[in-house]
Parts: sequence; C-alpha cells; structure tokens
Amino acid sequence: MNGETAQYEPPVHTFIRSYVHTLRVIHSPPLDGPTNMARDEAILTLVGRGESPPTLRFYRWDPPTISLGYFQEYADYARLPPPAGSLAVVRRQTGGGAILHDQELTYSIVLPMDHPRVAHGRCNLLYEHVHAIFAALLARCGVPVTRGCVDVTGVGRAAPSHRGPFFCFERHCGVDLLAGERKLMGSAQRRTADAILQHGSLVLDCRFDQWSCATVRQFAPDLRIDDHLPAIARAIAGGEAAPGTFSPAELGLAASLRTKYAGTEWTRRR
Repeated sequence: MNGETAQYEPPVHTFIRSYVHTLRVIHSPPLDGPTNMARDEAILTLVGRGESPPTLRFYRWDPPTISLGYFQEYADYARLPPPAGSLAVVRRQTGGGAILHDQELTYSIVLPMDHPRVAHGRCNLLYEHVHAIFAALLARCGVPVTRGCVDVTGVGRAAPSHRGPFFCFERHCGVDLLAGERKLMGSAQRRTADAILQHGSLVLDCRFDQWSCATVRQFAPDLRIDDHLPAIARAIAGGEAAPGTFSPAELGLAASLRTKYAGTEWTRRR
C-alpha cells in the first residue's frame, strides 16, 4: 500500500441483477445514540429470526454523539479534550474507530445470511455495493470521489479495528470513499449466524475541528441528500424498495436494548 488513491469505478460485481426482492425502507427522525444503536440491533435480531424483512434505514443523531467501535478503549474517549470530549458517547456493536456523528447521513442495512446479496461468502461485497451507489450520486453532483488505499491485489486494507487512530475517519481502506484525499464515507459490519448488519456514515458538514474528514458541503454545497434517498434505496435494493415502519416487536426489543446502550457496563466494557 503506497498511500495513493485511485478514481472510484463501481465494480461490475456489485450489481446482482438476477434477483428481485423487496427491501423495507425506514426513515427515522433524529434520535440519540443509545436509541439508534438499540434499533439497529433490534432489526438485526428479528431479521435473523425471520420475523422482520430485509431493511434499509436512514437516520440522523441528536444530540451530536461519539460512537466507539466495539474494540475501542473507553479511556481513549475519556482523554479527549473539549469540545469532542464533552459530547455524548455510545458503543457500537461494529468494529472500527470512533465516529463523531453530527451533520451526516447514517444508513443501516440488515439482511438475512441467505439473502442473495450476501450469501456464499459475499458479505464484503455489500460494502462495495452500497458505496458504489453513493459514489455514483456524489460524482454526478460534483464531488471528486476517490477510493481509499488498496494493495496490489486491489483488496482494501485497514488497520485492525482495535488499533490505529482514535477517529475512524483518520484511517481508511479500499472500500471507503474519499474526497480531496480525506475520508468522506465509511461503513462497518456486524455478522451473526443468521443475519448481517452494515451501517455507515456520509459526512454532510462538519463543525468540530477535532473531526478530520471531507464533507459533501465542501464540494457540492447545494446538494440536498434527502431528495436522493428514494433513488438510493431503489438502487441498493436492486428491486423494490418499499417504505415501511418499525414493527411493535422491533420497538419493544429496541426499548429493552436501549438500557444496555445507555448504561456504563456496555459503554465502558473496554
């Protein structure tokens, strides 16, 4: 890996056209960190049980929150000076570095493990699939999208999820999206025996100097990402993207899980 970036060209294998399926799409209002993480886990659990459909969720965060990767040390967050060090904090169930969630679009997609998009060892291709769709939109809107560092085989490499810089956007791998040589969008996964959760962040703007990243506003200040979410959802689905809502079972499970994400035992487990 030589530290150079290459122009982003969506790989052909990210588009599986032989399957048509329905993806439930949920647009959530801005929520706090524990609620967002609890809802992601609730969907993952119930999709894995076959009690919820494949789901794509778009959401925001209020208040601004730092999410720690699963393997990160809480002490690293505790050493952060203000203003970032005074923000709310939550621990994700996915790995990677910390993310400062503020003026961004967050997505999560949950699929059963026998879904054609991820079955037979295709889980990593879900990164390519989703990022390629966002990259194509951003490029059309004037954002000079490039990919993160890759090795000579073309496979992205990143620091192990428990090492490297504290903030996720100060490290990148081959599937991440960059603009102006800084990270603009990244994603992470949590896999169980029955389902996969992938969620990620697209930074729209930044008001914290400690959060080193590219932003959409730098390159396309007039882009209204919400106007494009229906088209993004259809492209990710590769078929029908049907607007939906949380089921009572999902909301009930999420309410129970929120206690975990809001508590110190989970947040400070490392």
